[in-house]
Amino acid sequence: MGGSKGSLGFLGLVLIVLFSGTSSDAHSLSYNFTIDPQPRPDQPWCEVQGEVDQKVFLSYDCGRAKIKYMSPLGEEVKSTNAWETQTDTLRDIGDLLKEQMPDVTPERLIDKGPLTLQARMTCWCEDNGHISASWQFGFNGQLCLLFDSENGHWTEVHSKGRQMKEKWENDRAVCNFFKKVSMGDCRRWYQNFWLHWEKVLQTTASPTTGASTVQPTAPAMNHSTWIAIVLTIFIIIGIIIACIHYKKRRRSSQEA
Repeated sequence: MGGSKGSLGFLGLVLIVLFSGTSSDAHSLSYNFTIDPQPRPDQPWCEVQGEVDQKVFLSYDCGRAKIKYMSPLGEEVKSTNAWETQTDTLRDIGDLLKEQMPDVTPERLIDKGPLTLQARMTCWCEDNGHISASWQFGFNGQLCLLFDSENGHWTEVHSKGRQMKEKWENDRAVCNFFKKVSMGDCRRWYQNFWLHWEKVLQTTASPTTGASTVQPTAPAMNHSTWIAIVLTIFIIIGIIIACIHYKKRRRSSQEA
């Protein structure tokens, strides 16, 4: 019996490792927003950090409309037609987050000193070519809330995100805005920029990597990959259990 439990425990560990992994072929485009309602005189109230495959390519000051190209990735796409519309959309997102912040911030957090709101918009391409998108929200680096752009589902990760969830899941305009910019704008930028980025990533040995304001959620494997993994694991479990029972019956017959 101990062998059976040990085998199942090992397989459970294998499942955890497999399900926490990501497809090596999945590429992602992310934008990290930091909103500070009371910035110091020399600090921006809204700052955006753009990443491709978690490698920083731009830093954008929403208030001053100043952009910095952080790597060859940014320089490569700054002349594309989509670049100007990208900065306009990023500023619109910053304005919305700043406008919404007083209504989604728990009162108990306001009394604990300076407070910043972080948001991370990510779109990624799966192995089958489908581009998915999601949002993450948090306060002072604490991940609190997730939003699935495809199905419109909100997931509370931390109690600090409860007020945010209650406010936004009942606000159709906000939900539609988050869906539009992530499933529409982000997806379009990904498609327009990726041809330029691909050759840069192939020739760049160690591009700049920036720290995310909110810990990113890894792009998921496609459904066919998940199904294949699950079926394989259950087949292995069935074979091991059958072998254990066979050995027990054989031992019992020999003893008899």
